[in-house]
Amino acid sequence: MYYLEKHFEISASHHLTLSYESKCSQVHGHNWHVTVYCKARELNQDGMVEDFAHIKQLIHGKLDHTDLNSQLPFNPTAENIARWIVDQLPTCYKAKVQESDNNIAIYEIDE
Repeated sequence: MYYLEKHFEISASHHLTLSYESKCSQVHGHNWHVTVYCKARELNQDGMVEDFAHIKQLIHGKLDHTDLNSQLPFNPTAENIARWIVDQLPTCYKAKVQESDNNIAIYEIDE
């Protein structure tokens, strides 16, 4: 099995729609640290699990310097963003989304 990790930072704003009062209901921003994990039994025709530039273009290119509420069709919690990232790439099995030093969400496909 081949594995890869791609790390990058996204600067973006969002607000959360919650069932309780929270300061996160107000528009605010983060410098999100994202890690994308991919794997494959066989390498593709170019000798890769996934092109690092393709991963960055697909995720970073869509989300960086945006209002996540206008880019994504769901409540943009770190958990939901992690799940969305995994759904973008067939080789992706896990994503880690860190919105601050102490707040990290991970979504992993349960096999």
